[in-house]
Amino acid sequence: MIHTTDDALSLTFAALADPTRRAMLARLAQGPATVKELAEPFNISLPAISKHLKVLEHAGLIERGREAQWRPARLQAAPLKDVAQWLELYRQNWEESFDRLDEYLRRIQKEKA
Repeated sequence: MIHTTDDALSLTFAALADPTRRAMLARLAQGPATVKELAEPFNISLPAISKHLKVLEHAGLIERGREAQWRPARLQAAPLKDVAQWLELYRQNWEESFDRLDEYLRRIQKEKA
């Protein structure tokens, strides 16, 4: 079943789900880039690259400007901050689980000694 939503966090996760888009964001973290520059490392068509860029733009992860005939893309990191804040809610659970595992492993090592 496919759900469509305009929930910002859902749009961000959907955009990040694709490895090509994650690679594009990694490139844009280094600075603005044109469509051609973003397409270079991939063996896919320019229309496919444009579709990926539209997904990133719709999620608010990039902004496209105008410089003469070029439309360079720039990273917009605010949605990534929202993802980090959402994940932070679960950090305590992870840490508690790791602490319990640590305690269990120490107990096993003591029993073997």
